[in-house]
Amino acid sequence: MSKFGDIISKSDVVLVDFFATWCGPCKALGPILENVSKQRGEKVKIIKIDVDKNQGIASKLMVRGVPTMILYKAGKQVWRQSGVVPENELIKLIDQYSK
Repeated sequence: MSKFGDIISKSDVVLVDFFATWCGPCKALGPILENVSKQRGEKVKIIKIDVDKNQGIASKLMVRGVPTMILYKAGKQVWRQSGVVPENELIKLIDQYSK
């Protein structure tokens, strides 16, 4: 968890995507996150965490379903949602917290 804590603290805005390789909605979210990353570049760091390979952190953060995304601002959770979120909503959210 300390490595995770370092990651979310070192970048101003971090979007964490908890996913599973067998999850259909997670696969649909992949290209959306790639586009968000291309459009917002340095404004946000996007990291993907496979819940099957990282059960400890998923459990500690009470991730019960995938995909679940959590947005951190300066190491603090500011937003969380399960399910696929449209690209334009993610961009608005990142813009809101990256000012």
